[in-house]
Amino acid sequence: MNMSCLHKVFFLLRFLLSIVSVSCLIETLKQNLGGDPSLFPSNFLFGTASSSYQFEGAFLNDGKGLNNWDVFSHEPGNIRDGSTGDIAVDHYHRYLEDIDLMVSLGVNAYRFSISWARILPKGRFEEVNAAGIDYYNKLIDALVLKGLEPFVTLTHFDIPQELEDTFGGWLSPKLQEEFRYYADICFKTFGDRVKYWVTFNEPNIQVIAGYRNGSYPPSRCSSSYGNCTYGDSEKEPFVAAHNIILSHATVVDIYRRQYQEKQGGSIGIVLHAKWIEPFSNSTADKLAADRAQSFFMNWFLDPIIFGRYPEEMNTILGSILPEFSSNDRKKLNKALDFIGINHYTSSYAQDCIFSLCEPGIGASRTEGFCRQTPQKDGVSIGESTALDWLHVYPQGMEKMITYVKERYSGIPMFITENGYVDENDPNSTIEEFLYDVKRVEYMAAYLDALSTAVRKGADVRGYFAWSLLDNFEWKYGYTKRFGLHHVDYGTLKRTPKLSATWYKLFIAKHSLVKTLIVKEQ
Repeated sequence: MNMSCLHKVFFLLRFLLSIVSVSCLIETLKQNLGGDPSLFPSNFLFGTASSSYQFEGAFLNDGKGLNNWDVFSHEPGNIRDGSTGDIAVDHYHRYLEDIDLMVSLGVNAYRFSISWARILPKGRFEEVNAAGIDYYNKLIDALVLKGLEPFVTLTHFDIPQELEDTFGGWLSPKLQEEFRYYADICFKTFGDRVKYWVTFNEPNIQVIAGYRNGSYPPSRCSSSYGNCTYGDSEKEPFVAAHNIILSHATVVDIYRRQYQEKQGGSIGIVLHAKWIEPFSNSTADKLAADRAQSFFMNWFLDPIIFGRYPEEMNTILGSILPEFSSNDRKKLNKALDFIGINHYTSSYAQDCIFSLCEPGIGASRTEGFCRQTPQKDGVSIGESTALDWLHVYPQGMEKMITYVKERYSGIPMFITENGYVDENDPNSTIEEFLYDVKRVEYMAAYLDALSTAVRKGADVRGYFAWSLLDNFEWKYGYTKRFGLHHVDYGTLKRTPKLSATWYKLFIAKHSLVKTLIVKEQ
């Protein structure tokens, strides 16, 4: 989308209204958007996304307990720049300022996560923290007052450290009851105002990083996968995933039986959804691309929707894969109302069953014998960014959405994260950070691909940009920037980037076209 063209359209808007019909104006705006703005439904959610650990800070304020990331980030060597999320971007104290930024953007929704340890500092072993309840009540009330839909995640990689120390985290089935107890408190306390609930954010990343390569807490892995003191990369990811899947099903069951009808909300789960292209046109590589999806995203969605693991996983893993009881399968029958898709990038998959493969991500048995790489014949699948896993491949958005639509029979979807990353280069000027043309190009291309998928019949109901602010980027600390707003980490001052202005214009144009269409009718 051409930025100068956007400005010209708005500059001429009043004049155009006086001399042309409403229908002609709609067509003018459509042409300048590079697509049909009416494709997004009138109730479509445009928002930004965040998570408690990456945003809130206040890590021991007002009765909050330690969580696994508090402990992990304080251990030397775990975070690239030696930083922590103790302060992060201080959203805990600055949420009203940040809500004003959202209002300025023109978004109508905000996706955030609740800190489990702020509500239950030591899980069920201690009283509910009233100050934590009060904070989230104030945040939710402030959002609703400003016309922003709260889109709430129950856990975004974080759990109370007490549950890690006492039970061994997600390796224990006892966490199913812990999660049920916590979720019930949240539904009961906040559900009158929260209409969109997410149980887990990216559990596929959580179990791979936490239990296969050890790069996230609890930092467990085998020596061939990473540098960990304890762990079994061949088995533990599947045990942790199984307990997370059953925890999700338990919580959805409670919500549907006790709260959904009265509160009128919906509940789902968010998966990291990377599109996978076959490395070549060979049948083997095409099958490898399918396996890669099954061992990454379908690993969670198939059980939740169909009550069973993907066939490829059963065939290759055999007894390594835990089994669901008949009672489990009853709970797992379509145990969600929507699918959240965090889509950033794409890669290639190369068969390692019938072909010799170099060692790499995906090549092992427990990863499906499908080596994944962003490179083919020395050329990247798309333009590189400040993260080695994130390459710009907009067509992957449409392909990913179409895949989910077809595999899961039209279950509603939300794009719960999508965004572009910059390096936090200490030699860059503030002007260079603010003029984030690459982020604008990325968002424009991916939203165009999203609109194409919607035009072809995909039931996508919202888009959340990652992220409102630059923030703590997990193991990379503050060395990467994803925000629509620049954050000076010394002063915590927020400044809109070019991408914030672009997103504001994008949302405004879609809202305008909808208004004009209604008037025309």
